[in-house]
Amino acid sequence: MWSQRAVVDYGLAKRAAIQSIRSGHMTARDVCDAHPYLLRAARFHGEPTERNCPICERRNVTNVTYVYGDELGRFAGRVKATADLAEMAREYGEFRVYVVEVCQGCSWNHLAVSFVLGTGNGTGTGTGDPPGSSV
Repeated sequence: MWSQRAVVDYGLAKRAAIQSIRSGHMTARDVCDAHPYLLRAARFHGEPTERNCPICERRNVTNVTYVYGDELGRFAGRVKATADLAEMAREYGEFRVYVVEVCQGCSWNHLAVSFVLGTGNGTGTGTGDPPGSSV
């Protein structure tokens, strides 16, 4: 996306969590703890992927995209489709996007990536609490 910046990829943290499970330091129950609202968001508003769940390996994960930022007002913290982000990036000065991958089968969830979008002309900070901020 043309205005994407301040990208944070959480792939290393994801690999570390998966390795901890496979090595026996953690159990699947420790990481398969998606909140019921996150599972509902994945079911009704998520975007399917072709990536297998790294824990149960039975279902594909679903991406759930949240937006946060001071300029968003009542729209902060809402789930948005990826297709909506380009229009929002032209409309708002700055907001942060969080993409969470969710397995609707075993409840695996992990923050996959976050980034800032917007024109850069606004007063917003593009900050906010990410979904599942315990991640």
